[in-house]
Amino acid sequence: MGIRLTNINKSFGDFTALKDVSLDIKTGELIALLGPSGSGKTTLLRIIAGLEQADSGEVLMHGEQANAKGVRDRNVGFVFQHYALFRHMTIFENVAFGLRVREDANRPSENQIRRKVLSLLKLVHLEGLHSRYPNQLSGGQRQRVALARALAVEPQVLLLDEPFGALDSKVRKELRRWMRRLHDDMPITSVFVTHDQEEAMEVADRVVVMSNGRIEQVGAPDEVWNKPSNSFVYDFLGNYNEFMGWKDAKGVVHLDESDARPGPVAYVNEEPEEGFLRRYPLVGGLLRGVLNRKPAPIINVQQVVPAERKSSNGKPVKLYARPHEMLISRVHGAEEAIEVKLVHINPAGALVKLELERSSGEILQAELPADEWTGLMLKKGETAFVRPKVFRLFD
Repeated sequence: MGIRLTNINKSFGDFTALKDVSLDIKTGELIALLGPSGSGKTTLLRIIAGLEQADSGEVLMHGEQANAKGVRDRNVGFVFQHYALFRHMTIFENVAFGLRVREDANRPSENQIRRKVLSLLKLVHLEGLHSRYPNQLSGGQRQRVALARALAVEPQVLLLDEPFGALDSKVRKELRRWMRRLHDDMPITSVFVTHDQEEAMEVADRVVVMSNGRIEQVGAPDEVWNKPSNSFVYDFLGNYNEFMGWKDAKGVVHLDESDARPGPVAYVNEEPEEGFLRRYPLVGGLLRGVLNRKPAPIINVQQVVPAERKSSNGKPVKLYARPHEMLISRVHGAEEAIEVKLVHINPAGALVKLELERSSGEILQAELPADEWTGLMLKKGETAFVRPKVFRLFD
C-alpha cells in the first residue's frame, strides 16, 4: 500500500508539531523518520496510523482518502518502543489477540489462529516459546513478539515507533539486521521512527530527516550522507569539524585560520557539486588526488598565502569536515596545517578516535584506521599537525 501525505499541519495548543509536511511512500518501501526529539516524527507516524488527526492536509492510503478513517479501518500494524505486551497472557495469546478480537464474520477458526501464530513465532525465531510469559523473555525477544503480534492481523502498513529504543546497543544491532532481512522476505510498506542515525542508515530504503516539524531532506541513505541538503542535515548525521575560510573572486576556497601554518598547497575546484569541494596537495610540483582518486580536471588552482594578507579580499565562508576526513602528522610538512595538541585517545574498535586541542582551546575530532594510528606513534600530550583532506561548503 502506498501512502501520500500532502500539506500536513498539526498543533498541540501553542506548539506546532508539523508544518506543511508532504511525503510520498511507495508500496513495499521501508522508510525511516529520523530527527531529534521534538522534530515531529512520532506525530507524523501517529497521523498515518489514525491515532492523531491532522489539523489540515490530506492522507491518502492506496489512493483513497484516509483522513476520516479510524485505526482499524486503515489496516495498519503498530509496534511501540516498550512492547505493550499483555503481561498476564502467554506469548501465544499475545500474538493471537488481534485475531481473536475480530468481529465474528472475520474471525478465523481456532485451528487457523493456531497455525497463524505458530507460523509467525517461527518467522521471528521464537518457535517453542509460545507458552512463556513476557517477563520470561529478554527485551529483544519481547520486541519480536510485539512485531509478530502486529503482523498477525496482516496489515498493509507496518508502523514502528522507536522499536529498538529500550534495548542495549548489541541487541539493537542484531535486531535491526534481522528486521532488514525480515522486510526483504515480507515487503510490507513500513515506516519507523528513530533518532539513531546509524539505525536509519542501516535499515531504511529511504531516510526522511526532520527538524522543527518540517522535512529537511528525503533520500536514500548514501544520498543524505554524501549530499546533505543543508548544514542541519550534515550536522545531525554525524560529528564534524568546523573551519573558517574564504572564497576569492575566482571561486577558489582558502583556509582562514589563525593557527594554520601556510605551506605550498593548492586548493582545487573540480566542478563544485552540491557545494562539495575536494582539496589536492602539490607534491614535487605535481598535483595528486587524495583518497586514491585519479587526478580530476583542474578548474582553479591557487597557491595558498597567509590568510591575513588575502582573506579581506574574499567572501567569508564556513567549511566542514568529518573526523574521518582529517589528515594528521607528527611534523609540519610541505602543506598548510593546523598545530594541535593530542588530549584524548579512544582506541576501541577498527577506528581510533582522537581529540585534538587547537591554540584557541577548541577541540577537533579525528578518526584513523588502527594500523595507520599505530604507525603514527603519537602520544597523549604531544603536538601534531592536522588538516582536512576534503571540505564541505554550505552557502
